[in-house]
Amino acid sequence: MSPHATGRPRVRRSVAAGVPLAVIAALVAACPPASAASQDAHVVRTATLGEIPLGAFSNALLPGTVDNDRGIDLGGIGSDIYPAGRKGEFWTVTDRGPNGQIKVDGKKRRTFPVPGFDPAIVKVRACGDTVKVLEVIPITTASGKAVTGLPNQAGRDEAPYTYDAKTLLSYNPNGLDTEGIVRAKDGSFWLVDEYGPSLVHVSAHGKVLARYVPKGLNLTGTDYPVVEALPAIFLHRKINRGFEGLAQLPGGDLVMALQSPLSLPDGDAGDASRTTRLVRFSPKKEAVTAEYAYRFDPVNVVDPSEDDTSELKISSVVAVGGDRLLVEERTDKAARLQLVKLDRKSNILGGAYDDDTTSPSLEQLDDPAASGVPVLRKRLAVDLGKVAGVPGKIEGIARVDDDTLALMNDNDFGMTDGAGAFDAQGRLIDSGIRTTLTYLRLPHSI
Repeated sequence: MSPHATGRPRVRRSVAAGVPLAVIAALVAACPPASAASQDAHVVRTATLGEIPLGAFSNALLPGTVDNDRGIDLGGIGSDIYPAGRKGEFWTVTDRGPNGQIKVDGKKRRTFPVPGFDPAIVKVRACGDTVKVLEVIPITTASGKAVTGLPNQAGRDEAPYTYDAKTLLSYNPNGLDTEGIVRAKDGSFWLVDEYGPSLVHVSAHGKVLARYVPKGLNLTGTDYPVVEALPAIFLHRKINRGFEGLAQLPGGDLVMALQSPLSLPDGDAGDASRTTRLVRFSPKKEAVTAEYAYRFDPVNVVDPSEDDTSELKISSVVAVGGDRLLVEERTDKAARLQLVKLDRKSNILGGAYDDDTTSPSLEQLDDPAASGVPVLRKRLAVDLGKVAGVPGKIEGIARVDDDTLALMNDNDFGMTDGAGAFDAQGRLIDSGIRTTLTYLRLPHSI
């Protein structure tokens, strides 16, 4: 329940100017060991992120970026999670920041209550029942300015509005809706973004080194290099359903997962489809080297309470050795993890289904395998919907060891849709959903 709804005062923490980012969190204490294993997949530890005012958080990184946080706390860091090297520590990444939808004259408008928010890379550790913030790296342009989470292009991205959906905000070609994260051996980061969709290379200090986008995107006005290196077919990504998952294979190649099927030849076809795509990218070659067709299970198999196929999405992909991946299929209420092997024979890059004039499109095929498409084979690893204690909307998954996963949910910064998300003073009525780091023990090694 929202603390605003109950009248309970909210706890606020100050952030001292000029102090290293560790001021956002207390020093890490010794953490208790996880509980013993059982025969079924089960939760062994849960920790929750405390209340950190978003304005103080952002302005400690880039002073003056947020003038009014509207009572919103730091959240959204569960967009992805990646091991940070030391046991129990993880790199996470926020998404584009607080956002919602409000209907005006029967049409939904996308709202950005804190338009100055800058996506950030956040290192965390679970200590007892608390998620501690250890380090924060703001994502910036070449000149050190905030990239922001605002949409890039009018006519392609949703128009951005203020918190009450009354005033149109400006587009920002630098804006990123960051989702997946991995860290390279040289200390730099790779992220994926939903707007382009794009793959983003970021320095160890958060500066965007290059943004790889689909051919023909024609994104101009950025304060960092933009490289058109991805197949043009990805220009047909569904709005807000670009690249969501990112994995780093042992050899250094990256695999990006498209959250939902492409809108080919139109939005209705994409909404009805169960076939999305994975892309393999070589940082050494700065090029896509493979593309794969991935087939969702029926929506009522993934989530027995759901009958809308368009609710299916991939939110995380995790490398688990060799060319094998753990792929998360989910709705907002349920999720299943599938083991997948990237087979060379399954590469569809440059074929007929990369041509947007092909009819029927890959997305329109009722049974792609029967039509000769080499769909990736998969095997169910665990149904998270059947594991007690796993929160909803898991977007971040990391491999801890052979039989343990770390899961993180996206709490959407406590935002909800609709005009009732804010009170009369323009302050957030918090959803009460917290950011949670959950350790999951599997019954079998992956």
